[in-house]
Amino acid sequence: MHAISSEETVEERTRNILREIFAGCSLEKVGVRLWGGTMWPDERPRDATLVLKHPGALGRMFLPRTEVGLAEAYLHDDLDIEGDIEAAFEVGDFLLSRLDDWKKKLKLGGLLITLPEYDGRSIMRRAARQLLPRVRGRRYSRERDRRAVTFHYDVSNHFYRLWLDRQMVYSCAYFRSPSDDLDVAQQQKLDYICRKLCLQPGQRLLDIGCGWGGLVVHAAKHFGARAEGITASEPQAEWALSRIAEAGLGNEARIELRDYREIATTSGFYDAIVSVGMAEHVGRERLPDYFTAAHRALKPGGVFLNQAIAEDIIPRPGNPESFRGSFIEQYVFPDGDIPPLPIMLTAAESSGFEIRDVENLREHYALTLRHWLGRLEAHHDEALRFVDEATYRAWRLYIAGSAHGFSYGHIAVYQTLLAKLDPSGEIKLPLTRDGWYAPKSLLL
Repeated sequence: MHAISSEETVEERTRNILREIFAGCSLEKVGVRLWGGTMWPDERPRDATLVLKHPGALGRMFLPRTEVGLAEAYLHDDLDIEGDIEAAFEVGDFLLSRLDDWKKKLKLGGLLITLPEYDGRSIMRRAARQLLPRVRGRRYSRERDRRAVTFHYDVSNHFYRLWLDRQMVYSCAYFRSPSDDLDVAQQQKLDYICRKLCLQPGQRLLDIGCGWGGLVVHAAKHFGARAEGITASEPQAEWALSRIAEAGLGNEARIELRDYREIATTSGFYDAIVSVGMAEHVGRERLPDYFTAAHRALKPGGVFLNQAIAEDIIPRPGNPESFRGSFIEQYVFPDGDIPPLPIMLTAAESSGFEIRDVENLREHYALTLRHWLGRLEAHHDEALRFVDEATYRAWRLYIAGSAHGFSYGHIAVYQTLLAKLDPSGEIKLPLTRDGWYAPKSLLL
């Protein structure tokens, strides 16, 4: 290890390393503040500031040489991100691309180990420990899926309530205008889905992965459907049942604690099926089973709306091909999988569905996530009543990074309308989309 000479201060060495790390990166929106208050590259105010909390912070960020290690430095307060955290992700993309450059890694490693307050062995042990699977068992088995859902959704109903809308809808909203507030946009999304399904009074609707029951309540209350939701999260089911009781919809709506593989005891039971944000939990290897289960449960002539996030077909530099081994899988979304759209559509068609419509709503999700991020940050102190600081930071990082990904088109979210043809080839859909776009008055 090379000691820092008396002529060269720790701050000077750190600034030299920063110049090496950020060579070729525009720092128009993001600056760095060292532990002593010195700004780099200059004193000009920027949208976001990366705050190095101690002289060993850069080592903790980069020596693990993984996306997880970079994120963990923030989670464990080796650095902080002040201001617009989404703006910081523009620099984050650059830094992740540098992790793929092994020559740069080796050069930076030689520089970073000269910084004080760095125990390389402890950092590498921490990184290795976090990369161990948090959810054990055979991947995408029922028991492991249940544990993964519990890890993600059972954080605390009260934590989610701080930053979701009044209906607790944890998925992309639908904005008729960027100025729509979150409650309005989420109600518009629920209404939009029901109109795409052409729901009629008395029809049976199944919501796979119903969350806190917002869509089930909306479909029963505003469309007269006999709505049923299933979820693998017990706290979600309890919350949703209490909402149904409060709304006086006990005869029209119900929630059950069930796995998607158990949705149909009788073939052709439902007039319409919807699944919003559930397919990301299934795994691409299991998608044919998922769509087959939905197809079996649907009546001939019925429709299935599947809304799911999808990644790029060709991953961008520094971005893994899937969540496996990533920060998101380790800290937020175990076993999550967002395959490219063609894989999803192929699985649907192979299960017998006809594809009727595909709509990309990624701009809507970027707007949704910015609402969530602002609300989460505004409730930071209150959030610490339900989660610890590291968990809060994990969710802040996750939401901001997702907003950045949707904004730049690294990921997208698709509503896919699928139909199960009856023996004569008929389906219960109108000839045009006109009815989807005619807004109706919603009771907030």
